[in-house]
Amino acid sequence: MAAPYAHELLHPKNWKPAIGYANGVAARGRLIFLGGHIGWNAQQVFETDDFVAQVDQCLQNICAVLAEANAGPEHLVRLTWYITDKQLYLDNLKQIGAIYRKRFGRNYPAMAMLVVAALIEDAALVEIEATAVGPDLKA
Repeated sequence: MAAPYAHELLHPKNWKPAIGYANGVAARGRLIFLGGHIGWNAQQVFETDDFVAQVDQCLQNICAVLAEANAGPEHLVRLTWYITDKQLYLDNLKQIGAIYRKRFGRNYPAMAMLVVAALIEDAALVEIEATAVGPDLKA
């Protein structure tokens, strides 16, 4: 019997390795779509204006919503990041990588990142939307 969900990373053999992301993911299972999550807490309050801390809160928020679908970060197949400051991101890559691995482990879905002029919430420095493919619902 086939697993209720499965992920396969798509990476052409002659391409340079993708570090920290996947070029593509094929998946089977229950589709879970998450809206854009920002670095505020469950009460919609920003506890910090620190970029790295806001990334951490975004990732925690994504995990909380995935848990509502009986899923976790291992089910993520796509992330789209929106950041307001490219240099702030680049200057903090090492810390962001450590936080990412702490929250999501070594699951590297297909990802895209866009630098935007602003986000709807003025205090937000990062917004991340996600797609996951998790276990099917039990009948």
